[in-house]
This record gives sequence, C-alpha cells and structure tokens, in this order.
Amino acid sequence: MTEPTPRPAPPDLPALQRRLAEFAAARNWQPYHTPKNLVSALGVEAAELAEIFQWLTPEESARVMTDPDTAHRVRDEVADVLAYLLQLCEALGVDALAALAAKIDRNEHRFPRPTAA
Repeated sequence: MTEPTPRPAPPDLPALQRRLAEFAAARNWQPYHTPKNLVSALGVEAAELAEIFQWLTPEESARVMTDPDTAHRVRDEVADVLAYLLQLCEALGVDALAALAAKIDRNEHRFPRPTAA
C-alpha cells in the first residue's frame, strides 16, 4: 500500500504579503497601490463576490460550491478580496491577524453569551 502524498502547508500571511509586494514591484505598480486605490479595488472585488450570490435563495447560496464553475468563480473572487485586503494592510502597517483577534475580543465583551434562565 502506498502512503498518501502529504499536502504542503499553506503559506502564511506574511509570505503571501511578500509575494503580492514582489508581484506589484516587478510590474512597477507601487505608485498605484495607495491606500485609497487599494480600498477602492477591495470594494470592487467584494462587489464582484456579492454579485455571484445576488439573486440566489438562501438554500441556493448554501449550495453554491457544489457547481464547479460557480465554485471556481467564488474562489477567485475570495482570492481577489483577500489579496487587496492584504495589500492594504501592508500599505497601512496593519497586522491583519492581530486586528482580527482584537476585534473578536471586543465583540466578546460587547455581545456576551446569553445566560441560562
């Protein structure tokens, strides 16, 4: 019996941010990657993701990944949203994971668990 091929570990956020920065630098795109432009691009990509779900029922939206063509579009748009978000974080010096952890902490205080009656 052959051993299954282990899956490579997914890249970490800093590695992805470096790849995005290197990609943009190789194309001399840095002058265009201002926070304003990155936020605008992020909004456009988020809208393209939302467009996929726009007229679906809740049940259809829950099954969207079962259609290979639609699943591919969803993954591409999610990647675009994440890419622009990571580039924005890089431009502004925001640690995305630390910001998320802090936000979850604040929300846990703002919205405590319901207590049993």
